[in-house]
Amino acid sequence: MMNPNNGMPTWTDPRGRGDDWDDLGYWLGLARTLDEAGFDFLFFADTYGYATLGGQMPREVAAHGIQFPALDPMLAIAALAHATSELAFVVTSPTTVEKPYGTARRFATLDRLTGGRIGWNVVTGSSQATTDELFGVTQKLTHDERYDAADEFLDTCLRFWEHSWDEDAELRDRATGTYADPSMLHRVEVDGTYQRAAGIFAVPPTPQRTPVLFQAGTSDRGRAYAARNAEAVFIQGQSIATAAAHVADIREQAVRQGRRPEDVKVISGMTVTVAPTEAEARELRAQYEAVLGLDDAAVMFAGITGIDLTGIDPDTRVADLHTDLGQTLINRYARTDPDIRVRAVLDQFRTKAIRGFQITGSPEQVADEIIATVDGSGLDGLMLEPTFGGPASYEAFIELVLPILVERGRAGRPPGVTLRERVSGSPRLAPTHRAHRLSVTDASPEVSVTEPLSAT
Repeated sequence: MMNPNNGMPTWTDPRGRGDDWDDLGYWLGLARTLDEAGFDFLFFADTYGYATLGGQMPREVAAHGIQFPALDPMLAIAALAHATSELAFVVTSPTTVEKPYGTARRFATLDRLTGGRIGWNVVTGSSQATTDELFGVTQKLTHDERYDAADEFLDTCLRFWEHSWDEDAELRDRATGTYADPSMLHRVEVDGTYQRAAGIFAVPPTPQRTPVLFQAGTSDRGRAYAARNAEAVFIQGQSIATAAAHVADIREQAVRQGRRPEDVKVISGMTVTVAPTEAEARELRAQYEAVLGLDDAAVMFAGITGIDLTGIDPDTRVADLHTDLGQTLINRYARTDPDIRVRAVLDQFRTKAIRGFQITGSPEQVADEIIATVDGSGLDGLMLEPTFGGPASYEAFIELVLPILVERGRAGRPPGVTLRERVSGSPRLAPTHRAHRLSVTDASPEVSVTEPLSAT
């Protein structure tokens, strides 16, 4: 996230980014470092809201900088792309408070300006209570209704990206003075339950047409949504066994949607604490775990789920908690241990927050565990989640671990100019993706021949 911390209130530590988070130079330097090291993409989590308890911002949010304040990362991506040659960028954007056309236009613009190095992490909401207030949203949707609305939102974007312009519509023919062939432009018309839009998309086809679609929900509806739409799914693996179960479930659901198992890549978060020796690494990890207190952890948890754990009997089973907001986090604990209690969740959340695998040790130990994790789970990749948030976490991994992985043939940027080519081997959405079955109107699920614009 583009805030003083990195999901944890680490801004006061000199290894954090408390002084640099709002400096474009910091992000340019980080992007160049990752680009030169061969990373595939830089992921920006994002949220418009902030944590609340009882409808009010807790003191800890502002005082300790808990995911607050924050900038809009989408506005920085064009600059970061200009400073790099191959690094791609994935950014979170919600389907709840924006309109499809604006989202489609921004991502298409970035796809053009980055040369196809852009991905969209599709979310139905985060810190939803405050986000709704900030945007003046009065229609409160349940968890499943938000996914219904997200279906219409994404479908509308896909109609603009994939069907409003024919592939060769942009001519740029100076001799005839014809910029685009009017007969190859098509009007999109959507009149749904949640979304309405009508008109011709203003952005010509981009290198990928559609940004690479990421998704991270693990509720039943979230997994079904990912199986229908996502090209890559983020999970936060807690063990090799649970990650393997997630991978198998996602791929099975994709097949039931008429897709191939390989059409959906699965990536888990991974926090690495590495030092020349195991003892040094464990000392660094202990320093990191001391950052977040129980009160801060409870505030962060409430911001994601809408549940104030401090007001609940600590012996309550987490599986018995219900929320229309962040079910992913509840499921993460309840599915790993159906009997886990609130007390244990708060303690685990204090040291891990919403992160995935926790790997600590010497360079060889870390490399061994990374390889064992991928081989044992069937994951397609791991996403490095730095500890204190500053560049040191990345640099330590690049210096100490990456050479070992490269030597063993387990790291290296896949070939391809665009992000999708690296993820799937193809520049465009897979032929099995449902986007190809959409039409420019929402009247039929199948592509239909529509009347083009008439030339005048």
